[in-house]
Amino acid sequence: MRRATLTATATLAGGTAAAAAAIAAAGRSLSNLVLDPRRTTPAPVRVLSGGSDHVVLERNPWSALPGTFGLTWSERHTVLGEVVEATDVSVSRTVVAGPTPPAGTPARLTPALHRGDPGSALGLEHERLAIKGELGDLPAWYVPAERRTCVVVVHGIVAGPEHALNVLPLLHDLKLPTVSVTYRGDPGAPPSPDGIRHLGDTEWRDVDAVLRHAVSHGAHRIVLLGLSTGAAIALQAADRSPVRDRVVGLVLDSPVLDWRAVLRRQASLRGVPERLLPLGVRSVVRRTGIDLDRFDWVARAGDLAVPTLLVHGPDDPAVPWEPTRRLAELRPDVVMLHRVVHAGHGGMWNADPTGYAERLRRFLTALV
Repeated sequence: MRRATLTATATLAGGTAAAAAAIAAAGRSLSNLVLDPRRTTPAPVRVLSGGSDHVVLERNPWSALPGTFGLTWSERHTVLGEVVEATDVSVSRTVVAGPTPPAGTPARLTPALHRGDPGSALGLEHERLAIKGELGDLPAWYVPAERRTCVVVVHGIVAGPEHALNVLPLLHDLKLPTVSVTYRGDPGAPPSPDGIRHLGDTEWRDVDAVLRHAVSHGAHRIVLLGLSTGAAIALQAADRSPVRDRVVGLVLDSPVLDWRAVLRRQASLRGVPERLLPLGVRSVVRRTGIDLDRFDWVARAGDLAVPTLLVHGPDDPAVPWEPTRRLAELRPDVVMLHRVVHAGHGGMWNADPTGYAERLRRFLTALV
C-alpha cells in the first residue's frame, strides 16, 4: 500500500512538473513574438512571375497594400510601385527601380524604399559617426544642415536604419540636421548582452547617448522621430534622458504606445488563445525586467510633455490603432494626429507620401 502511494505521488509530481514546464514554454513562446530578434523580419512574399516593368507576387495582406515599397531578395533590392492588377491569389505591381526577381524567388516586402546610406541612396552629404554608448560604439548617419534644431530618427526593429531614408530628403529640404541612429542588437552596433530585445527599456540609453552627443556638438533643440518600436524607444528617451529638456517635439510613426496591446495583437494574428496571453506578458516581464506600465502612454497621457505628431492608421495589422486614437483624444493640447488609411505597419509614408510630407513639414516648421 505504501509503495502504491509513493508511486501515485511520484506520478502526480511528475505530471505537475510537466505541466509547469509546458506553461513556461508557452509563455516563452509568446514572449518571443516581441523579444526574439529572429522574429523581426520584413513580411515574406513569393514571386510568381515578372517582366521588365512589373512583378507578380502572391497575394497576402502586405503585397496588396497601396503605395510604394521595397522588395528584398537574394541580397538585392527592388522598388515596387502601385498595384496594377489583383486577383484572389496574386498581385501585379510596377517595378520602379532595380532588377525584377525571377519566378519562385522568396522575397520580403519592406517599407524601407532605399538601400545604402544617405549618400549612395539619396546623394546627400553625410558623415558616418561612431557614438560612444554604454556597450560600445553606435554607428550613426549624420546629415548636416543649417538649423540648430536636430532631428534624431529612431528606426523600428523590422525595417532597420534604412527606413529613415524615406524621410531624410524632406528633413534636408527643411534645413534640419539629422542623425539616424542604431541601437543595441542592430547590425554593426553592440549586441544586447542577453541576446534579446528589451522593448525600449534598455535601448533608450543608446538613443540618450546620441542626444547627449548632439547637444555637445551644438544642437540647441532636438526632435525625436520614432518609427514603430523606435517610437517606444523615443518616448522613453524623452522621458528619462538627462538632456530631455532639449527635446522640443516628438514624431511617432506607427507607434508602439502600449506593449500589452501589441502582444495581444501579435498573439491574435498567430491564433494564440486569449487565455494564454497572461503567460506571455509574465514571460516578457520576467525575461527583460521591464515595467510595462511605464510604456503604457494611454495611461500616462498626462506625462506627455512636448508637442507630438502621431502618424498612424486603423488598418495597421501589427500595432493596434486604438492606443494612438485614445492618446490623441486625451491630449489634444499637445497631440496632433495624422490618420492614414489602407497602410501597413510602418508604411504610413508609403501609402501617402505627399500627405505625410505636408503634415510633417507643418509640424516641424512650428518647432524650429
